[in-house]
Amino acid sequence: MKKSLLLSALLLSVMLQAQNNWQWRGENRNGMYFDTNLLQVWPSNGPQLLWKFDGLGEGHTSVAIANEKIYINGMHGDKLMLYVFDMSGKLLNQKEIGKEWNKNHNGTRSSVSINDGKLYIFNALGTLFCIDESTLKTVWQKDLLTDFDGKNIMWGMTENPLIVGDMIYMTPGGATHNMVALNKHTGALIWSSTGEGTPSSYCSPLYIGDQSVPMVVTCTHEHIIAFHANTGEKLWSFPQKNQRNIHPNVPIYTNGMILSTTGYRGGTMLLRLLNGGKSVEQVWKNNDMDNQMGSTVKIGDYIYGSGHNNKFWFCLDAKTGETKYKIEESGECNVISADGMLYVYSDKGEMRLIKPNPAKYELISHFPVALGTGPHWAHPVIHKGVLYLRHGNTLMAYKLK
Repeated sequence: MKKSLLLSALLLSVMLQAQNNWQWRGENRNGMYFDTNLLQVWPSNGPQLLWKFDGLGEGHTSVAIANEKIYINGMHGDKLMLYVFDMSGKLLNQKEIGKEWNKNHNGTRSSVSINDGKLYIFNALGTLFCIDESTLKTVWQKDLLTDFDGKNIMWGMTENPLIVGDMIYMTPGGATHNMVALNKHTGALIWSSTGEGTPSSYCSPLYIGDQSVPMVVTCTHEHIIAFHANTGEKLWSFPQKNQRNIHPNVPIYTNGMILSTTGYRGGTMLLRLLNGGKSVEQVWKNNDMDNQMGSTVKIGDYIYGSGHNNKFWFCLDAKTGETKYKIEESGECNVISADGMLYVYSDKGEMRLIKPNPAKYELISHFPVALGTGPHWAHPVIHKGVLYLRHGNTLMAYKLK
């Protein structure tokens, strides 16, 4: 009886932590969401629109959800604004946090990260803000470029903070301070690593904790690179190039294997960790699927996603890298998964429900995203049976149950 109660308490603790902490693209940054009993077919005009909000301003960030509140940021003029909604879509609060990027492809890039009662917001100018979740007051802020010899990149810094324990991992991309770990409570520097000394490349880092050494993996200008999570020691780096050295996609990790895909004809590759994670080798390289920033989803032994220069929808064999099929579709896509289905948001403004099938392409349902403004670049989010979709100025919530 005591063991049962202890197990229940532990499970409740884990569930509460998951509800209170939120990071971009799901629990493991792999685009997988754990909702079940979702619609397997949508009505002809799409799932029911529960609510919408017009007024976010410019940007392509996604929602973050904790403690029954929805957080999202946007830009008006050059002002970075934070919006807070209840679960019914009622606007509870909005607050100016600082400045934001208005030089090209204007607007917010990095979504809100939520951890232990704090909101962490990174603007494209290189400033990381820590905001109290209850009061929305700034606890601390740090200019990563000024403090850590970084230089901004062509389209502005684009990184979703990675928080593990008491550390925040970020990539200023400086020659000396290439990646840093900060104290999440104070912003103080814990460690700094020279890495390869090359610029940041729009990528958000990934934590891997099941090897003999805990590591943080990210993509910089010409490499995929791993750092010891506790010390910053560079464990290994592996060449990864494309025509522009732009690598926005978070690597995907499964059972000692790291999948990395990049646009501009960079292709997709699978790496195998060796020596407990202290070294790496390439397993295969597929030059067809060159996903730029919509990422991919791995389901079982297969990988699904779109290309950038090669504008097709792809299914790859995860074991061999073989292209199982490619289908000419309209535009590049952001992809996530829940309840055994693929949710695909095309940059041409269409939301698709696709059944993952390595034998053939199975489009189940689709509808046009007619609301909103600007590029269709935001990654969808699924939470408690609701699909949250942002198109520039507009946030939409669709009923999936």
